[in-house]
Amino acid sequence: MTTQGLMQAAAEVARSAGDVALKFFRGGIAVDTKSDGTPVTVADRTAEQTAREWLERRFPEDGILGEEFGETRPGAKRRWILDPIDGTKTFIRGVPLWGTLVALAEGERILVGAAYFPAVGELLVAAPGEGCFWNGQRARVSEQSDLARAVVLSTDERFSQFPERGEAWRRFTRDAAVSRTWGDCYGYLLVATGRAEVMVDELLSPWDAAALQPIIEEAGGVFTDWTGKRTAFGGNGIATNAALARLSRERLGATRTP
Repeated sequence: MTTQGLMQAAAEVARSAGDVALKFFRGGIAVDTKSDGTPVTVADRTAEQTAREWLERRFPEDGILGEEFGETRPGAKRRWILDPIDGTKTFIRGVPLWGTLVALAEGERILVGAAYFPAVGELLVAAPGEGCFWNGQRARVSEQSDLARAVVLSTDERFSQFPERGEAWRRFTRDAAVSRTWGDCYGYLLVATGRAEVMVDELLSPWDAAALQPIIEEAGGVFTDWTGKRTAFGGNGIATNAALARLSRERLGATRTP
């Protein structure tokens, strides 16, 4: 299958799973707690199962790694990486800023990524060398190079796992025009489409980050971990436009050159 075909497949499976999750949205569903303390609902599980069934029919030789049901065929050359509801805490509170993330990877090289936001009707899909598309149109990061005019975002400004990063973040935000916690994958959507300049997370699992790396990069931005390494598997993330990439990472302590 061509790269464009894989982009279409990633978008389709993201839409299929996301639309299933949307049927449960604001429906008063029960919330369970996983062993790591994070919430999960029938919407998460049903959406991921929908994605898995779709992929098993069309890509039976590929592996699958999902947040809710783990890994299938771990020895496969390629694996699909799924987050059925990125932003479950947002979802269960009836806030529409959640998304469904789908990526295809070969080792740590991301071949395609898709992010679908069912409750707000937005879809991003990207692949290296093919561009990033937002509802069918080219997506571009902003060209803003002045931090004093920039919008900077994080999922949780408390940074409870890494207080030193939180201190760096709070110093950084003092010089920005706007600082918000429009978090989870929605913040990366805003950076990729030029509506914000910086988005950071102190913790990211592979299913959180894999789809986002090509989306940010193909929109003209920079995606790294907190060491400045260009990867979706660093356990955390910093996404910026290109104009503020170096300054942001220097100020945040991510000193390795992207």
